[in-house]
Amino acid sequence: MNNHDHASAKSPLLDVRALGKTFPGVSEPVVADVSFTVEAGEIFALVGPSGCGKSTTLRMISGFETPDTGTICLDGADITSAEPEKRNIGIVFQDYALFPHLTVLDNVAFAIRDTDRKARRKAAIGYLDMVGLAGFGDRFPDQLSGGQQQRVALARTFAARPRLILLDEPFSNLDAALRHNTRREIRDLLKQNGVGAIFVTHDQEEALSFADRIAVMRRSRIEQIGAPEEVYVRPRSAFVARFLGRTNLIAGEADGDMANTALGRVALAEPAEGSVLLSIRPEHLVLESAEECNAVIDARDFKGRDVTYWVRIGTHQYQVDTEFLCAYRPGARVRLVLRAPAVVVDSDICAVDTDV
Repeated sequence: MNNHDHASAKSPLLDVRALGKTFPGVSEPVVADVSFTVEAGEIFALVGPSGCGKSTTLRMISGFETPDTGTICLDGADITSAEPEKRNIGIVFQDYALFPHLTVLDNVAFAIRDTDRKARRKAAIGYLDMVGLAGFGDRFPDQLSGGQQQRVALARTFAARPRLILLDEPFSNLDAALRHNTRREIRDLLKQNGVGAIFVTHDQEEALSFADRIAVMRRSRIEQIGAPEEVYVRPRSAFVARFLGRTNLIAGEADGDMANTALGRVALAEPAEGSVLLSIRPEHLVLESAEECNAVIDARDFKGRDVTYWVRIGTHQYQVDTEFLCAYRPGARVRLVLRAPAVVVDSDICAVDTDV
């Protein structure tokens, strides 16, 4: 499969082609034939399970690892062999990497070059203001919360005026509420400044909400690239369907725009023929009261704003996510109805694969 994504006719900000990397003593490559582009001002996410190669890909782009194969071009210039400090790429690490002995202001000023100390400090105040930390310049990193430290790290990165920013699991050390707010703030800052960014995460929700496009990685390779909505709604493989949220994987026999399944005749998102594996998201199923019921409710999981049902037809159980008003109880007989076309997916190592 050709993963290279020709996003536009003009030259992209970053063009990664056929990157490969194998570590000594390891038989399988940690990154294999990885290709993608990033446009100026675009937020691009690399998402996948631990060990799939996404952080190594980021390290090759930053210059901290040397690829065995492939090329990396930034603004049309080949930087594959360039030293990290000569790439004009900023990095926000998971641990923020702030200097503990310097004040917040001096941490940011450190990144500003080619000017005197007074001018650097004045510029640093502007970057702190930009990330909402005006008045915090005299504090030291250990006097700040995790979210504030992260914004200092981002201000320092912006101060170096990079063409591209790399973020490696930047929100993983924050609690859930702070992670959500900080994510939104940083996305706004990136967009306001028109800076391209590559964001590495294993958190599916984070990738879907933060990125303009996502690349799903698995076992050293990219399985699918696209807008979050596109990849979520039209996954190409069983792995992508399961990794980007919950799904029901159902066998069927396709004959054009429809397929025969345990759910009955279902519409397909794209025509197909013969034996197929279908992905149906839990929120694309609804429960109805009807004279002809085809399912029984095994379990109900109330979660406040919504409800998850486990519904059985014959020997197969399906997950259904509904709004909080749905009041069916376990043991009730219902009709299970599909309200969006099913998507044919590549079964690869089929639904039994567990490396999610």
